[in-house]
Amino acid sequence: MTIRGASIGRLLLRLGALALVVWLVHLLIGWTMTEADALKSDARSMPALALVALLLVAYALLIALPFVPGAELGITLMMVEGAAIAPFIWAATLSGLALAYGVGSLLPDPMLRRFLADLGLRRAADLVATLQPLDRAARLDFLGARLPRRLSPLVRGQRYVLLALLINLPGNTLLGGGGGILLIAGVSRLFSLAATLLTIAIAVAPVPILVFWLGEGLPLPGF
Repeated sequence: MTIRGASIGRLLLRLGALALVVWLVHLLIGWTMTEADALKSDARSMPALALVALLLVAYALLIALPFVPGAELGITLMMVEGAAIAPFIWAATLSGLALAYGVGSLLPDPMLRRFLADLGLRRAADLVATLQPLDRAARLDFLGARLPRRLSPLVRGQRYVLLALLINLPGNTLLGGGGGILLIAGVSRLFSLAATLLTIAIAVAPVPILVFWLGEGLPLPGF
């Protein structure tokens, strides 16, 4: 088999795996929204505590996935269960985004480079190859030197603030959502684990805190 044939074969396998994941995510989203509506109407198919626990796990998994808007489920659970569930929503959000970051940070650079090359993204693959041997400081210097002058200090010195802003940016689904943003953060190797977890914990806290303290007095959006 030629090198090009092997690349096409790998690409087809990855596209098949991606299609399977998309189908499973579709099923998971359908199940979570159906069960959330059942919880709202008290027509649930299992004890409420077990159902809420499963929905929290499903929410954490969904919010970890790029381009999957999982926030609606979190809002639904807070609308149904009120202030009592807000700390658990915060913990599930933190867990899901931390999972996305962890997956990205553990993704081997050679695998990512081959995947980008198979997609024909040669410049991106070359960038990964260039960054692979560099440590965090060298990567920051390399990227900072190639960014516009206004963005370079932000990426070098305020990247965690930028990460928090992106997590809370309205419409960030277009950028991959929270899961996609944290996946890229992990892949970049520019963010330390402890500082990233602290950033996520602070960034996702405002809404659960408001719901916890204001309870039913806070008007949550319906959909």
